[in-house]
Amino acid sequence: MAVKKHIFTPVSEKEVTRAIVDAFARQFIEYVESDCLIIGGGPSGLMVGRDIALKGVKTLIVERNNYIGGGFWIGGYLMNKVTVREPGQKILEELGIPYEKAVKGLYVADGPHACSKLIAAACDAGVKFANMTIFDDVVMREGNRVCGAVVNWTPVNALPREITCVDPIALEAKFVVDSTGHDACVVKKLEERGLLKTAGFGAMWVEQSEDLVVEHTGEAHPGLIVTGMAVATTYGLPRMGPTFGGMLLSGRKGAQVILQKMNPVVAKR
Repeated sequence: MAVKKHIFTPVSEKEVTRAIVDAFARQFIEYVESDCLIIGGGPSGLMVGRDIALKGVKTLIVERNNYIGGGFWIGGYLMNKVTVREPGQKILEELGIPYEKAVKGLYVADGPHACSKLIAAACDAGVKFANMTIFDDVVMREGNRVCGAVVNWTPVNALPREITCVDPIALEAKFVVDSTGHDACVVKKLEERGLLKTAGFGAMWVEQSEDLVVEHTGEAHPGLIVTGMAVATTYGLPRMGPTFGGMLLSGRKGAQVILQKMNPVVAKR
């Protein structure tokens, strides 16, 4: 029987393993220190990352899940349509995401299309990711300034403590962003240490919530920027439900705050 010509170039299993380990290790070593470390890869975190990376800011997003995008893949009640209120549709246009008008000032897009486009935009801008990585604590320096995060593998955190005595590691950054949604994980760590007080998010009120979340987006503590629904939890603002314009615009404002504070650094690049 004649040997068929190979379709793919012959490569052994060890070479596949070496390629994965080498590429991962090189990137991880490079991003142990970054300009901006974003905790949470949902829509607001992705928007922050995309906007600042376009300006040359070295950016790493830490995401506890295997997938990136948070709740942006699906709208409410497991229905995969997402809504944005005006002027949020301008960001959809900027990212090349198709949408249709529902009623005056309200637009609908396909969740998978919108989310995948936003993820691709962040990747194209130069954002790097550490997924399946869970936030554990903050790194602090003089004046209680936040300057990094303590992280571990998500699977380690999911197992019983009795069988997983695995120390976490630390990542350093000039700025840390809490984009962890309602949980506000980074802010809550500061609250545990008595450095600030959260109010918890309020009941749903879409018209109030999105405006207030964008207005309150910013530096909640030296070195820590808060975006998205973490803003609502921090300041006691209403929740907004399955509408995402506030998430996108909050991410954009968070990026503007970072760029303004980093202006001398960015200007040198």
